Amino acid sequence: MTLVDPTGRILVLAGGLVGAAGVALSAVAAHHGGAFTGTAASFLLMHAPAFLAIGLLGSNRLLRFAGLLLLAGLLLFAGDLLARDFLGSRLFPMSAPIGGTLLIAGWLAIAGCGFARASR
Repeated sequence: MTLVDPTGRILVLAGGLVGAAGVALSAVAAHHGGAFTGTAASFLLMHAPAFLAIGLLGSNRLLRFAGLLLLAGLLLFAGDLLARDFLGSRLFPMSAPIGGTLLIAGWLAIAGCGFARASR
């Protein structure tokens, strides 16, 4: 399958990078502790397949937009958790709640895609 759509390429790339980062951070959390690192690793690993699926199969703009919402939310949420463990401070004020809200919005947008298709 050839990816022509730039959003699809971004999401497949994100899926691979997020999955790899999730595995690496799981190892870091197991060997060096860090509750925030373990949580960030879990979130990265659970979203990697979603990015791959949306990137490869996302046939409509709403679904691709939902994937980008997930990516933005994940970067903010996991980035804030990792900053707490590795830098000792937050990424910026409200970054984790904003990221979490974007993750929820992304998943709701995905659900909306299913509803929209079912109603046709």
